[in-house]
Amino acid sequence: MKARKKLVHYTIKELGPDTWPDFEKLAPQQGQCWCMYYHRARPVTRGMTGEQATSRNKRDKEALVRNGRSHSTLVYDGKSLAGWCQYGLKEELPRIDAGRNYKKLAPLPPEEKLWRITCFYVDRHHRKQGVARTALKGALESIRKQGGGVVEAYPVVSKSKAAHPEWLWFGTPKMFLNEKFKRIAPLGTSLALMRKKI
Repeated sequence: MKARKKLVHYTIKELGPDTWPDFEKLAPQQGQCWCMYYHRARPVTRGMTGEQATSRNKRDKEALVRNGRSHSTLVYDGKSLAGWCQYGLKEELPRIDAGRNYKKLAPLPPEEKLWRITCFYVDRHHRKQGVARTALKGALESIRKQGGGVVEAYPVVSKSKAAHPEWLWFGTPKMFLNEKFKRIAPLGTSLALMRKKI
């Protein structure tokens, strides 16, 4: 007899000054990034020790959050933060524009409001329980409430890369296809560009 899956009821909150302490507790599990990579057009931590890079990323992330320039939907299992999805306007997440394969694509018309979904993180105790899917739905709803536009995502398509947990930080094509995203173009051999209009 098959064991029944535990039904989990999550709540979603936005990353902001009130929820920063929860993010601050879970973010070190992710490593030294603090979800700062895509916020910068160019690397700034090159040559730093791991501790220095972590400290810089944490400080810069907190400043962005307090100034309303960093967005994530946070997924809670009761009072515990289970994971998040980072999203934001093109101007908030400019690193994508530097990608060699992305630069080859025709740009969107300037009047289009462009949103980006750059990464997910799920606490190791909550994996494979629908946290990323819930975070994605929350991000799309938040984008809709903020006026919508074109939403881009960059999931992993390489089977070898997808075997490594850190590559799943970008999400999977199936997650986005389930939310009616369309494949637009490959981004090299590892990632794909997908879009949806809200």
